[in-house]
Amino acid sequence: MPARRKAAAVTAVASVGLVPAALTLLSAAPAAAHGSMGDPVSRVAQCYAEGPESPKSDACRAAVAAGGTQALYDWNGIRIGDANGRHQELIPDGRLCSANNEEFKGLDLARADWPATSVGSGSYTFKYRVTAPHKGTFKVYLTKAGYDPAGPLAWSDLDLEHPVATATDPVASGGFYTFSGTLPERSGKQLLYAIWQRSDSPEAFYSCSDVTFAGTGAGTGAGAGTGTAPSASAPSEEQIEDGADKSTIEHHGHGDADATTTTDPTTDPTTEPSATTEPSATAESPVTANEPRAAGAGSGSGKSLAETGGDGSAPYLAVGGAAVLALGAALLFGSVRRRATSGGRHGR
Repeated sequence: MPARRKAAAVTAVASVGLVPAALTLLSAAPAAAHGSMGDPVSRVAQCYAEGPESPKSDACRAAVAAGGTQALYDWNGIRIGDANGRHQELIPDGRLCSANNEEFKGLDLARADWPATSVGSGSYTFKYRVTAPHKGTFKVYLTKAGYDPAGPLAWSDLDLEHPVATATDPVASGGFYTFSGTLPERSGKQLLYAIWQRSDSPEAFYSCSDVTFAGTGAGTGAGAGTGTAPSASAPSEEQIEDGADKSTIEHHGHGDADATTTTDPTTDPTTEPSATTEPSATAESPVTANEPRAAGAGSGSGKSLAETGGDGSAPYLAVGGAAVLALGAALLFGSVRRRATSGGRHGR
């Protein structure tokens, strides 16, 4: 084979090989992190706090047995990318806590012993732990009176006509979206179902938080559960950082290249947020914010639950680099081919 044709053939093979390589790089870019309910603590966050490899509660051990440990390392990734408000259409009964995602199926187990946060009827300050701020609306629903926690969770179990909290575009501060709501009279074990529907994308996020109504009055916050179920507790920042390398979810970035669609913290990130001065996201009277307690963290712990953030450009740089690589290979192939063809003609 003439040298020019051989060069052209080699370049063609190289360029063809680079295309799937580029596509592989695109698909390998980590998914952007987003979040889960921090107070009342979500099931997935609770089980992560216990330790994915050796959870302490019977419910979390059963969840790992059913779905594996990866779901817990991916605690902030229970989502549907094209939800666009079609939550009931896309998520069947019995699959609400996993958002119909097979990875998280262990969270759908119907059992009455999920660790629970103690709450009471009246004002409650919700804290949604966010690792990628986006504009959108949060809605939190409570199960109806008579809810049976030992049965599979169905849409009909939720009081969808009366959300206990609604907040649009709250400001992220100290790693949390904080907004207030009102819990009605209930007794015993109940469940709070949170939906965060982005307005800058059809993507939505979901979480289940088990709660125990211990009486009337303001919510007492995570870690104070009573009753037959163990007390719920949130993961510490150290726990999340330690497990980040095992997560398939990006833990440092906004997950959105357009800064205008984020609601980044407006306070000094080096300053701890005040538990009593968090602005309410609704028109209700301000209430004292609950203090989520990290699992294994004493009162002397100097850190709040993970204040994540950082540069979210890495996935986009990878995408851009792969595209440039593939385009360059194609141009090089074309150039060598033209030279080879031209040389052949002059040689006749």
